[in-house]
Amino acid sequence: MPWGIRVAAEAGWRLLVLAGTVWVLMRIISSVQLVMLAFTAALLITAILQPAVARLTRWGVPRGLATALTAALGFVAIGLIGWFVVWQVMENIDNLSGSLQKGIDDLKQWLLNSPFHVTEDQINDIAQNLQDAIGTNTEEITSAGIQGVTVVLEALTGILLTMFSTLFLLYDGKRIWHWSLRLVPAQARPGVAGAGPRAWRTLTAYVRGTVVVAMIDAIGIGLGCYFLDVPLAVPLAVIVFLFSFIPLVGAVASGALAVVVALVTQGVFTALMVLVVVLGVQQLEGHVLQPFILGRAVRVHPLAVILAVTGGGLIAGIGGAVVAVPLVAVTNTVVTYLHAHARESALRGATAVPNTPAPAPATATGPGTGPGPGPASAREAKNGGRE
Repeated sequence: MPWGIRVAAEAGWRLLVLAGTVWVLMRIISSVQLVMLAFTAALLITAILQPAVARLTRWGVPRGLATALTAALGFVAIGLIGWFVVWQVMENIDNLSGSLQKGIDDLKQWLLNSPFHVTEDQINDIAQNLQDAIGTNTEEITSAGIQGVTVVLEALTGILLTMFSTLFLLYDGKRIWHWSLRLVPAQARPGVAGAGPRAWRTLTAYVRGTVVVAMIDAIGIGLGCYFLDVPLAVPLAVIVFLFSFIPLVGAVASGALAVVVALVTQGVFTALMVLVVVLGVQQLEGHVLQPFILGRAVRVHPLAVILAVTGGGLIAGIGGAVVAVPLVAVTNTVVTYLHAHARESALRGATAVPNTPAPAPATATGPGTGPGPGPASAREAKNGGRE
């Protein structure tokens, strides 16, 4: 067989084995998707709350009490934010419905007077087609509602699992890490032990930086919507904050939602102003906030961000898209450190080999000379005793 075919065959079966391994791992992750997402969310929340636990411990508060106080305050804050958003939506739902109907009527009038030559019969046909589509897909909508109940139950299970995981990570994170190191082979344990703290620092920096950037985005877009008299300005700001944890995609989706609400409720001019605010905030985020707050330690190439978000979304939906980028950042840190550690270990191993001492010159009285002839007697033996 030619050399190229042999090399291609060897590389091919190795790639097949690697692809099979990755496929099996993906199947395992998909089967325990809820557990993986809950534990990853617990890691992200722990990265935010852990400094508070450490500070309370330094002030003399027992670690158990510090963990309980920090976790309780954190979960209460998250619950209050969710309650506030729901309350604001319910309070403004009537006004929003009226504004929505008025916006639809205005859009209809604009289409009738536009140069697109749209007639009222065509608009009525489109509305009738939408109603027919909803009527014919009643069963699908009902089944989607039944599936929604299952999703709610899974979400509640994930929330409870996240809360318990966060409590144990806050209270006993170091011991859990040290126990995990015992599962690593002894030869690779020093490298993994050094990569772990660096990975945790990267994750902590990413989460804190993302929270700060998301808050600035939410405040900027929320104030813009408030001063432009857009309804639901505060819930829109909270949605912008939550969607900011999904890089690239989240900012576009939340900004588009704010523009649509402004278009429906306040008209085209207000929507354009909201679009200007959204674009300005996103430019500030991309060119100033992220490089300054996140720094180079957690910077990920935009192509890697797009691929990670897309892959995470395909595997685990919105939760996968949220955790994909921090996972890529942590993996980059771990791989970089392990590569440097392996190179340093190789250099230390090369310099630690002892130099073989040169043999001592043979003398008549020197140690280890033995019965063999010295240099002079060797010459004599070579010349047949002529010297």
